[in-house]
Amino acid sequence: MGLIFQLRSIPTVGPSGILASYIGAVRFLLHGREMLQEGYNKYRGSFFKIPTLTSWIIVASGGPLVDEIRRAPDNALSTTAAIREVLLTDLTIGPEQFDDPFNAEVIKGPLTRNIGAKFLDIQAEISAAFEEYIPVKGDEWTKVTAYTTIMNVVCRTSNRMLVGLPLCRDPDWIQLNQKFTLDIITGTIVLNFTPDVLRPIVAPFLRAIPRGIQRATKHLESLIRERQEQEAQYGDDWSGKPNDVISWMLHIAKGQQRSIQEIVTSVLIMNFAALHTTTVCTTYVMYELATRPEYIQPLRDEIEALIAGEGLSKDTINKLWKADSFIKECMRVHELTPLTMRRKALKDFTFSDGTTIPAGCIISVPYNAIHTDAAKYEYSHQVIYANPEIFDGFRFEKMRVQDSEDTKNQLASLGLDYVLFGNGRHACAGRFFVIAEMKLMLAYVLLNYDIEMEDGHPRNWQFWIHSGPDMTAKIRFRKRKGALFMTNELQRSHRKL
Repeated sequence: MGLIFQLRSIPTVGPSGILASYIGAVRFLLHGREMLQEGYNKYRGSFFKIPTLTSWIIVASGGPLVDEIRRAPDNALSTTAAIREVLLTDLTIGPEQFDDPFNAEVIKGPLTRNIGAKFLDIQAEISAAFEEYIPVKGDEWTKVTAYTTIMNVVCRTSNRMLVGLPLCRDPDWIQLNQKFTLDIITGTIVLNFTPDVLRPIVAPFLRAIPRGIQRATKHLESLIRERQEQEAQYGDDWSGKPNDVISWMLHIAKGQQRSIQEIVTSVLIMNFAALHTTTVCTTYVMYELATRPEYIQPLRDEIEALIAGEGLSKDTINKLWKADSFIKECMRVHELTPLTMRRKALKDFTFSDGTTIPAGCIISVPYNAIHTDAAKYEYSHQVIYANPEIFDGFRFEKMRVQDSEDTKNQLASLGLDYVLFGNGRHACAGRFFVIAEMKLMLAYVLLNYDIEMEDGHPRNWQFWIHSGPDMTAKIRFRKRKGALFMTNELQRSHRKL
């Protein structure tokens, strides 16, 4: 009753009365995506709310509000608190991982700094993984389940960066990380559809996540103990210290964070973040590539020209403008999450338009509605997305040419009208690695294979307000004659010929 009164100034999509709101909540269960779009269309530039069976979803629509959320201090609008509540991590993973999180510091710092140093390793793992999971023979077409194949490649490649050889290729390590990712998603869904009062009772029965941590500990415990002993004996920067995630975490972690369980759990969480995001995005990219053959040759020409000229490296892949645009457009028309940039109000917070968000409420930004907005910015009169219903793989490459700015429209850049990676201090810290990984996988496929869908463009699955790529669709691959995905050494030799 009190919350309804506090939120009375925010317009409602659907009925808003105490009893009538439950009708709106049922409608939201059945037509949630349509209600999010309806709210955006009606109240663009302001807030709106939608009832659920247990609470209210408060949505901020429009660039100025996104900018205010981006700039709000953490002690007022908290990302961590929102994640804990939405994903119910205290019940699934445990509160320790979020009481004093250090994963983001590891990702922003040593992981991102070492993309260049590990670039050849990443290339090599992509090549080895594709050769294993897509066993093409001669001129024959080979069909594979796209989502599963891409997840396998992503898992190996990400772990080549994180834990290195030979563990990144260990079948049990690959399988447990994939299962851990699925278990977190499943556990979150189960608990979100469980009444609040029953969640502490139901959570202990979700044993898959603790079992996954125990299983991962068998792989990492002796390695972590050995590193800790070497650090104690030789100091933090001892000669021959491996350059991997275990070393990075031990360098940054403090106190209880340095325990074996905390390090193991942190490695699994980093895998979860990398595996889910990169697999979903890359699957969308491959589906669009396989059903839009007109993009294959221009993309291939761009990559081959770069290899013949400067070669592929962490720095030069930023010059793959067409590839960058193609990936970005794929993730404009396909959503990673229905609501992004979630923040929990730790205290009453008033926006510049006078809207006050009461303490305890979570606000978010609508992903798909922003990415399909054909309106104009009030402050610049520029169209946000011309013909947003049309897939234009080189949309952002054209915008780059028109704006005469190399970086503004790149996938890694943050903007108020493109929220794949969020915005502000809490934008996805690992986006530079994810983008490099996706571009290298796209490059490998274009240089080495002809590609087509088995049965036309697959339909995305939908559940409530969520959607994702078809997990059963098959892509057909055929080896290109004379194709070779080249490491930097081979690239230099090629240019000398």
